[in-house]
Amino acid sequence: MVVRTRVNGEWREADVWPGASLLTMLRDSLGLFGSKNACEQGECGSCSVWLDGKLVCSCLVLAPQAHEREVRTVESLGAAAMNPVQEAFIEAGAVQCGFCTPGFIVAVTDLLQRDPAPNEISVREALSGNLCRCTGYQKILDAVALAARRIREPST
Repeated sequence: MVVRTRVNGEWREADVWPGASLLTMLRDSLGLFGSKNACEQGECGSCSVWLDGKLVCSCLVLAPQAHEREVRTVESLGAAAMNPVQEAFIEAGAVQCGFCTPGFIVAVTDLLQRDPAPNEISVREALSGNLCRCTGYQKILDAVALAARRIREPST
């Protein structure tokens, strides 16, 4: 079936099997490889995208559910230059193997758009759907704090 969706501001069409996930459509049909295929069960957050502005695990959304809807992927962030979240992840050393990084970047961006000054509990809750096997999480938490500070005070 043909699925027509607005991806990162551009209308795109893909001919997909009706049981294909949004993640599969993004990666295999549209060539957007930023969202990672890790658990395929919605447990790790590596495939996080926005669907109509809501954070979702794209492995749990059927591609036809995105028909005539808005999808934003990690590729939409920092197209011309890195955004504050991406910069903070690099500076804080929150990127190890990088497999989970796109999902964390999307989740942190989502959080900071809703709350530019989150407390630690809010951060931990917002990131509870994302798993990392390399960093031990402290550097990721440091990156969130750095990004939040930079978003609130752009000159720092």
